[in-house]
Amino acid sequence: MKLTEIQDLIKFVSKSGVNEVELETKEIKIVIKTGKQAAPVMYQAAPAQITTAPAQVVAAPVANTTTAAETTTPVTPAASNEAKYVTVKSPMIGTFYRSAGPDKPAFVNVGDDIEIGKPVCIIEAMKLFNEIESEVKGKIVKVLVNDATPVEYDQPLFLVDPS
Repeated sequence: MKLTEIQDLIKFVSKSGVNEVELETKEIKIVIKTGKQAAPVMYQAAPAQITTAPAQVVAAPVANTTTAAETTTPVTPAASNEAKYVTVKSPMIGTFYRSAGPDKPAFVNVGDDIEIGKPVCIIEAMKLFNEIESEVKGKIVKVLVNDATPVEYDQPLFLVDPS
């Protein structure tokens, strides 16, 4: 399990309101406990132990420490011939939905103007529906993901023309 995946899991658990989550594989055992007093999160891996407060992750074999806020970059410039566009990326792993329900209209369509903070989609993770808000102002140029399909962390979702 990668450090970024662990950080995403910490963020997800802190937003969900769950008091305790335990995940165990052959290589690693992760126990995340939350509470009203911001209890520390404990990880136990085979050779090393990772201890983290809610806002930062410290790994024993890793030299530098990064905060969860520094690792989240849902909006980055796109590459290739679409360099003038901004890519809105998935902040988590889950299932991508363009609308709030099957009978509801899509949050955004190609050609729509969006503002910062406007919901652009929903990503379902572990039966929780998370509204993803735009962090850029502009016009939707392209939807890169089909409705009701799985998405990965940092996967491009939309191309936005910021002009």
